[in-house]
Amino acid sequence: MPSRFNPVKLFAGSASSGLADQIAQASARELGDSTLSRFSDGEFQPIYNESVRGCDVFLIQSTYAPSDNLMELLLMIDAAKRASAHYITAVIPYFGLARQDRKDKPRVAIGAKMVANLLAAAGAHRIMTMDLHAAQIQGFFDIPVDHLDASVIMVPYIKSLKLPNLTIASPDMGGTARARVFAKALNAEVVICDKQRKRANEIESMSVIGDVKGKDIVLVDDICDTAGTLTKAAALLIEKGANSVRAVCTHGVLSGKAYENIENSVLEELIICDTIPLKRASDKIRVLSVADLFSKAIANVYEHGSISDLFRMGDGVQATVKF
Repeated sequence: MPSRFNPVKLFAGSASSGLADQIAQASARELGDSTLSRFSDGEFQPIYNESVRGCDVFLIQSTYAPSDNLMELLLMIDAAKRASAHYITAVIPYFGLARQDRKDKPRVAIGAKMVANLLAAAGAHRIMTMDLHAAQIQGFFDIPVDHLDASVIMVPYIKSLKLPNLTIASPDMGGTARARVFAKALNAEVVICDKQRKRANEIESMSVIGDVKGKDIVLVDDICDTAGTLTKAAALLIEKGANSVRAVCTHGVLSGKAYENIENSVLEELIICDTIPLKRASDKIRVLSVADLFSKAIANVYEHGSISDLFRMGDGVQATVKF
């Protein structure tokens, strides 16, 4: 277990260096000194340039594509273990491969479980992450998992918009529970967009369950990848009589034609967190920082405080709009 008597050190992986800087600032600490040495063939090696012996170490790295980001985190964990760190927490704002959480067809891997095994085998004692694609992924781990909830950042921002006829929408049936959390916090109704897929990232048909006429809709999802689902849902909601549509998604993967889809859509704005750095800015994309929330969670782990206390709305977590 972490101990108050042990030094705390925060280190950044190359995929989350910007967010790690902000977390360190919010924690009134400096990031530990580390480098990523690269060989000419692309192989890399994380190196700690200071002692971590006996320290409680927090390694901050999202594991979005490419898979080098996951491999870098595994090597960071292994290096800290071999350098005699006392307790290693992998802080993974975006947990990659989380969409591979079950066998939904024959002869496929369960990638999320495999990653859970790899992190534990590398030497991680604890995982800290945010808005897993499926909450039950926590059960894939045999080590503690702190699962942070971005709604404590998103909900205050939505309230600040003062939308007159606010209604929360889920872009698919699987996101209904997530939408109900937002609806309860905002005292709003819920509608559902029921979609049928041909294959991954390709929608065959979509219909709306609920009345949206004259409503200001906020679509709620955990991941925005190609933005195909969100933009098609937004267009359908406007077609059904909605007054306006915007979307909140924790993780802005934004691959393929995502930027083009968003900018050409009827969405008023897409609100995301900085768990994944943006490839480029867009007038339709607003980014909220999770740095303050993660800094509080890190402090609570170190001080043996409650993580669930951070799930309460209005607990002082900063919902900073970056751009």
